[in-house]
Amino acid sequence: MNPLTRRYRLWAIAGAVAMFLSGSGGKTLAQSTGDTAGIGPPTASSTSGEQTYREICQACHMPDAQGASGAAKIPALAANPHLADSDFLVGRLLHGKGGMPAFSEMLSEQQIAGVATYVRTHFGNAYTKPVTAADVKRLSGDAGGN
Repeated sequence: MNPLTRRYRLWAIAGAVAMFLSGSGGKTLAQSTGDTAGIGPPTASSTSGEQTYREICQACHMPDAQGASGAAKIPALAANPHLADSDFLVGRLLHGKGGMPAFSEMLSEQQIAGVATYVRTHFGNAYTKPVTAADVKRLSGDAGGN
């Protein structure tokens, strides 16, 4: 099996376990809360960014974005000064680094922009300039990431 395929398969399993443990029964956030207004093409709104964070990111970074340690060190996103540079965060989301997987093939530019904006404006972060799909597109060709 291709190592990249194995990595994506492991992340999919981790996401499914996180949804199971959260009690959502495998439903998306919108399905489990009854809020179907968010179903459809993703937008860079805070709502879709929050949904992406809850369905994918919090499995490692935790619901409060405090990170974790154990078999690996997962950095805290809460009150993280590195997030002042939106290109840093978008680069990590697109290309990954270390234990962080690349999400460029799993999430749309709009979803990446939405979750980046959400993280930069929540969890004690006050970086209010929104990340746009154009920002993500601009950085998506940067194979080295940040």
